[in-house]
Amino acid sequence: MARLELNSVGKAFGAVRCANDLSLIVEPGEIVAVFGPSGSGKTVLLRMIAGMFEPDEGDILVGGRSIIGAPPEHRGVGMAFQNFALFPHMSAQDNIASGLRAKAAGGEVTSRVNSISRLLKIEHVLGHMPRELSNGQKQRTALARALIGNPEVLLLDDPLRNVDAKLRYEMRLELPSLLRRSSAAVLYVTQDYREAMAIADRIAVLIEGRLVQVARPEEIYARPASVAVARLFGDPSINLAEVTPRAEQGALTAEVAGTRVRLESPDRQPADYGACWLGVRPDDLTVARTAGEGAIPARIVAITPMHERAVLLLRFADGIEWLAALPPDAAVGSAEDSVFVRFAPEAALLFDRASGLRIGLPPRRQAA
Repeated sequence: MARLELNSVGKAFGAVRCANDLSLIVEPGEIVAVFGPSGSGKTVLLRMIAGMFEPDEGDILVGGRSIIGAPPEHRGVGMAFQNFALFPHMSAQDNIASGLRAKAAGGEVTSRVNSISRLLKIEHVLGHMPRELSNGQKQRTALARALIGNPEVLLLDDPLRNVDAKLRYEMRLELPSLLRRSSAAVLYVTQDYREAMAIADRIAVLIEGRLVQVARPEEIYARPASVAVARLFGDPSINLAEVTPRAEQGALTAEVAGTRVRLESPDRQPADYGACWLGVRPDDLTVARTAGEGAIPARIVAITPMHERAVLLLRFADGIEWLAALPPDAAVGSAEDSVFVRFAPEAALLFDRASGLRIGLPPRRQAA
């Protein structure tokens, strides 16, 4: 199989830039999730690779061969769309076989349709028309059509968005092994960070047409490159406060709502920090009724039970509001109660307030 390479790819529609200097390598058998908010350019990126749009700058290579200008059928690319895009007048079997009939004999087509449908557990609906299929069956039929030609590159445009929650959860478990079995280089577009973290080997975070971080899921969650990336991962979202770190008794500290808290210091002098954003994820907060070193006084504004945890809305004395995610049986009080909030120094993230970039980030390398 072949690797997919994007080299400084750019695209604009009039004055609107949809892709800016995109560089990325996807190895055979690797799943890279392209994740970002709506309008960030994810679908445009897939369509440039598929041949629906041509980039204005840069190059796209499959197996070391440029595919710029090549017709879609000669690119070695398979694609499954968000809206399934099945032919309404064809059965599921004919939809799956449609991209293969011009390349293979009838017996081979039937054999490969049966094989891929068994793999995706849709062999019992091959004779059904699209209107007779559930959304989950339509999604699997579209995926089978994309996989049947053994493409070198597989593009999946938010394929689970229109299926129900139960099937979405099941497919998150099944898809990674299924996709790796194909040995294709996979680009998987999604707006769901949980889906990206569950399915992908690496995540490419796309914001306003730029790749702002490419890394393994656990690294992006623990060490986001910027405030913007940190806000995209986690539910509830990361807590932020404006701080100016300083050295105190040999440690790096910051003041949050009038309380001096200790931080884990990256390799730089405290005087070099300046104005920062302090970020702490709700899961990293502890809430107690008793005070202690580094405990920030707060008032519980509201408690939202969420089955596996309870989310507390906390308000500090200076009006800042943070969220804490705690076990549902944590007896910390009720609304309007006074409590104390703590977090471990290693749980704190610091971001430059002007640029939004995380402090302590290693020198930026080309995405690969």
